Amino acid sequence: MHQNCFILGADCSWQLSKASAVSLLQLATFSGRCVLVRLLTFRNAQLPLPEGLVGVLSDPRVLKVGVGCYEDGKRLTHDHGLTLSCTVDLRYLALRQRQAVLNNGLSLKSLAADLLNITLDKSLELRCSDWEADVLTQEQMVYAAHDAQISVALFFHLLGMNTEPRLPAEGESVFVQLASCCQGLVDVPFRARYNGEGEEGERRRRSRKSTVESPESGDQQVPDPRRNKRKPLGVGYSARKSPLYDNCFLHAPDGQPLCTCDKKKAKWYLEKGIGELVSDDPFVVRLLFEPSGRPDSQKDYYLTAKENVCVVCGKADSYIRKNIVPHEYRRHFPAEMKDHNSHDILLLCTSCHAASNVHDGVLKQRLAEEHSAPQGCEEGIRLLEDADRRRVRSAARALLSASGGMPQSRKEELLSVIQSFFCNGQQEVTQDMLQRAAALETRIFNESYVPHGLKVVQVYAERSLRGLMELECCWRQHFLTSMQPRHLPPLWSVNHNHDKYLRKYGEDLQIQLN
Repeated sequence: MHQNCFILGADCSWQLSKASAVSLLQLATFSGRCVLVRLLTFRNAQLPLPEGLVGVLSDPRVLKVGVGCYEDGKRLTHDHGLTLSCTVDLRYLALRQRQAVLNNGLSLKSLAADLLNITLDKSLELRCSDWEADVLTQEQMVYAAHDAQISVALFFHLLGMNTEPRLPAEGESVFVQLASCCQGLVDVPFRARYNGEGEEGERRRRSRKSTVESPESGDQQVPDPRRNKRKPLGVGYSARKSPLYDNCFLHAPDGQPLCTCDKKKAKWYLEKGIGELVSDDPFVVRLLFEPSGRPDSQKDYYLTAKENVCVVCGKADSYIRKNIVPHEYRRHFPAEMKDHNSHDILLLCTSCHAASNVHDGVLKQRLAEEHSAPQGCEEGIRLLEDADRRRVRSAARALLSASGGMPQSRKEELLSVIQSFFCNGQQEVTQDMLQRAAALETRIFNESYVPHGLKVVQVYAERSLRGLMELECCWRQHFLTSMQPRHLPPLWSVNHNHDKYLRKYGEDLQIQLN
């Protein structure tokens, strides 16, 4: 057997929109040959899997490599009773390579881009497609095969074997040669804070694949936080003290309904003398001027009365507003897509609001991975801590507070730190210098800082209006899937206003991000 048959790129796919079993297993060799195994087809037909396949999966002398392959193995065991052994997570190998330049994180897509200069298609449309369909599309099969093929290519690249791997030395088995490069990494679940060789400088990179699957797999369901009896959700949230919807109506001069609004706004038109009261219950104000726009039809979201209840569970008290498209993204949208747009602000009770925020965190992490828009790491921090300045400040404060009780050798060491910083060792450290050092500002502005939300919006804006509409759809559908609301206002829609945008602005709208 040729030596690269001892290494298989491995990946799994399953349905994103629901909690389901692994439906597809992908295995690839170094030569590029890939096998796609439709596991659910065998199970539904009550047919046994080929003995050869089962044997390869459990063979302790065949390395299976990928991103999150250990966790995939756990799912295969749970869903199909299969054993996937001898796995190596490529993220560990990447962290071991000091020379590896990892600009975008540790997802398979990011590793492929940084190390192989290959762009993987990780579009939401493909990842959310029907992996349980009777017949997979050509796009699905190519997408699935690429993940396994790229995994095995990354393995050899990270070992410095970018071409045909070398033959083993005499008396050395192929497996031993390759396995020795992965010592301590076989069948080890990935932990983001790995402390192995070469980890320094990379350990802050995000990769969360533990109780919640990493965004790269994108398929694992998040346990509903509201079912955690030991940790009540919503505690500490400040609920609204008044209803959000007053369900007052504004009419055009000819009596055509324009929209609903709150009572304060309706009364403002009366106080300014530019509207007249038509009815007290319901509260209706007719405008005395021609409005700038009218609804396209009388079946318009903004013409419907809305209940002051949690749209998820129906609870009628302790509710707060929920931005379905989070503000950190929406704030960067062009004015055309955010002015006078209350469609994506809904009411949730405090418990459902807290649960929704947990689910939102998973999607944000996935977007961070997909679009190289990190959260909470160096690239996503406005102010960085300067280690040299912090060391100088600590030394000065220690000298000022020690008041004679410090050993002379330690005192000289600390003075040397301050002296090197302020005067390159050319003059004595004065009391004034010590005071200035003790008050030194240690934070510096991160010139490479780009907020996570802005970076994600920039990526979608590259495809103009349709790209931003896709981002809106992504968040709206995420809310429907993760929270399953039962009390949405009438006419609330995932594609709200999209046809109107295309008619009014066209697909080639010049996007001006905020």
